Amino acid sequence: MSQDNVSSTSTAEAVNNEIKVKDEIPQEEPAHTSLEDKPVSAYLGIIIMCFLIAFGGFVFGFDTGTISGFINMSDFLKRFGGTRADGSLYFSNVRTGLLIGLFNVGCAIGALFLSKIGDMYGRRIGIMSAMVVYIVGIIIQIASQHAWYQVMIGRIITGLAVGMLSVLCPLFISEVSPKHLRGTLVCCFQLMITLGIFLGYCTTFGTKKYSDSRQWRVPLGLCFAWALCLVAGMSRMPESPRYLVGKDRIEDAKMSLAKTNKVSPEDPALYRELQLIQAGVERERLAGSVSWGALFNGKPRIFERVLVGVMLQALQQLTGDNYFFYYSTTIFKSVGMNDSFQTSIIIGVINFASTFVGIYAIEKLGRRHCLLIGSIAMSICFLIYSLVGTQHLYIGKAGGPSRKPDGDAMIFITTLYVFFFASTWAGGVYSIISELYPLKVRSKAMGLANASNWIWGFLISFFTSFITDSIHFYYGFVFMGCLVFSIFFVYFMVYETKGLTLEEIDELYSTKVVPWKSAGWVPPSEEEMATSTGYAGDAKPEEEHV
Repeated sequence: MSQDNVSSTSTAEAVNNEIKVKDEIPQEEPAHTSLEDKPVSAYLGIIIMCFLIAFGGFVFGFDTGTISGFINMSDFLKRFGGTRADGSLYFSNVRTGLLIGLFNVGCAIGALFLSKIGDMYGRRIGIMSAMVVYIVGIIIQIASQHAWYQVMIGRIITGLAVGMLSVLCPLFISEVSPKHLRGTLVCCFQLMITLGIFLGYCTTFGTKKYSDSRQWRVPLGLCFAWALCLVAGMSRMPESPRYLVGKDRIEDAKMSLAKTNKVSPEDPALYRELQLIQAGVERERLAGSVSWGALFNGKPRIFERVLVGVMLQALQQLTGDNYFFYYSTTIFKSVGMNDSFQTSIIIGVINFASTFVGIYAIEKLGRRHCLLIGSIAMSICFLIYSLVGTQHLYIGKAGGPSRKPDGDAMIFITTLYVFFFASTWAGGVYSIISELYPLKVRSKAMGLANASNWIWGFLISFFTSFITDSIHFYYGFVFMGCLVFSIFFVYFMVYETKGLTLEEIDELYSTKVVPWKSAGWVPPSEEEMATSTGYAGDAKPEEEHV
């Protein structure tokens, strides 16, 4: 049989499936024409569900908030640090970089490869599997006595779990949330990251008073509670309806939609939503099987979308956020702070509170405008921060005594930077990545994009101690340059996806609309979306050669 005949048969089956769904729709006049017509209060169940999924971000944030404190704790230093000739204890740049940075390598591997468990067995099972891996990593770290490489191995394993969560949690949220709330709800993942960072700072501030291993073992022990909370939440969670449709479990998908939207399984609006999801999945099936090669030659414009995702995640790291979050206690010591743990808590509070601004802005201003505003503001912050640090901070040579007013000014600029990062790039990138790809390539593409984030996170966390020892606060000019580049990249490459369904985003990429005019694009009607073959119609298979 030729491939054209196979394609025609698949198309016929898709149409038959569509007609079948239409015939099943009850004929009485519906109370709501679509699931989006309900009042916001009716979405309470979905909102709670998305917050539970987003708790995976808390797990990541708590690690970020605690590791910067561990490096400066006396017992951690005594057990895992090195000894100089004069008997003083220290962490070498290499050891510091490995302890902090290899976590990101584990994250990259988890995001790129292990997250495929979510494609095979479902988003819920994928997230719960990640927590099993996470607990193993925590046990290895807590059991460490004096071998620093055991802590490092444990952090790599916990990184595998966090990498899986970085793909599966935003993906799960994007697949269950209504289009007009999707950006806000995906930002909840970033909100939970900032909450985790803040509570991580608070925990290390509270345990630094101990003189024994409770300094760092108590924060690690709390991680068991976070893992159990997430597993408990997932055990009662309905599966993603888009995943279920992709596995031909139509009845299960219908029940999942009914449960998450608190409507009857026979609600006409639910059937229309199910019809749209089915039509989108059928279009993707007509495009052919998915391999890693589909990320380079898939339609519509999959490679361009993968490139945008990879670059946005890389640029999120190159904004310099983890320069502050991973090394905050060390940085604030260098500008003359007596208790850098307290300043870290202040940064954590601002980071957490500012994320609420981002949740509002991402839907009010749109994805593109948030990123552009953030890039401009953060580049100005880094310019001032670096000028003060290189020209005014030190009384003598760099690294010597510092002027307190200039140090205070740098801390103030840091808080402004954190505000703009948390309210724009922090949540904006997760929102864009979670809604950028078709279902069949979504896990692979998101894994690749997130792997980019983690790889750059490793490079920054590993080399920062070397670079700051060499060029001190001139390092800030590097991040400023990256932020200036990001302005041009976002303007010319990133499409506005606010208010669009995942299927409408595919239609957007099928058009010739340029990114800077994409905010004005009007999607086809639901009827046209449900009956069109979309981009798959353009993907004509080659003749079979006998």
